[in-house]
Amino acid sequence: MHDKRVLVTGAAQGMGREIAVEMARRGAAFVSVADLSIEGAEETLALVEAAGGKGQVVGVDLSDSAQVRSMVETALRGGGGLDTLVNNAGVIDSAFAPDDATVERLPEHVWDRVFDINVKAVYLATQAASAALRASTRGPSIVNAASVAGLTGYATPAYVASKGAVVQLTKATAIALSPEVRCNAFAPGSIETPMALERIASAPDPERQEWLMTGAHLIPRFGTPKEVADVVCFLASDEASFLTGVTLPVDGGLMAWRGLR
Repeated sequence: MHDKRVLVTGAAQGMGREIAVEMARRGAAFVSVADLSIEGAEETLALVEAAGGKGQVVGVDLSDSAQVRSMVETALRGGGGLDTLVNNAGVIDSAFAPDDATVERLPEHVWDRVFDINVKAVYLATQAASAALRASTRGPSIVNAASVAGLTGYATPAYVASKGAVVQLTKATAIALSPEVRCNAFAPGSIETPMALERIASAPDPERQEWLMTGAHLIPRFGTPKEVADVVCFLASDEASFLTGVTLPVDGGLMAWRGLR
């Protein structure tokens, strides 16, 4: 990531935070830390700086189109250009509706909000950043957060559909921006983030909830945000210079079999 100017969305905690920090560790010139949570983003920026990097906090509500475009403009001004866009931010249906809100019961406004953040914001940020990325001479690329939920079925209809859309949008973007700009995605399994740990702690049976979240992993544990960040940095780096349009699972082997231990 040496000398690359980076924008990471959803960077206030979890995978986004670790991606931003790992990019700084690997020599990124400037990291724009974007999130709705200013406090969390400031904590991430402090970690970026402790890792030897420079950057800025960009407050953004990714469900607001104007704010998404403004976020990209702020990142361009702060870094003097942009070489890597990481569309990491995402939300799941249960953030806005009960866990049992299947396709029969999911409110329309929840569907719209999940798609606004998980898909529309990715498209808008890509559109706003495309000219700057094309102009980059530092190995420009886009890395999108898909999910194993975009590759197989789960009972969360908006999340599954939105992440499937990210997989296809990644391919369409790779076609549109080639050969100057590469676009790839990563598809995490269950990762040990604050959101995942909170889901376990709030479950009626935490032990069973943890098993439900990791039981399909051939590697019998949660993945770590650092393991995801390493993959994202690889996809964004010149070492992946012949990869575009790819969605790479980071899932402990879940997609290899889709069974349960």
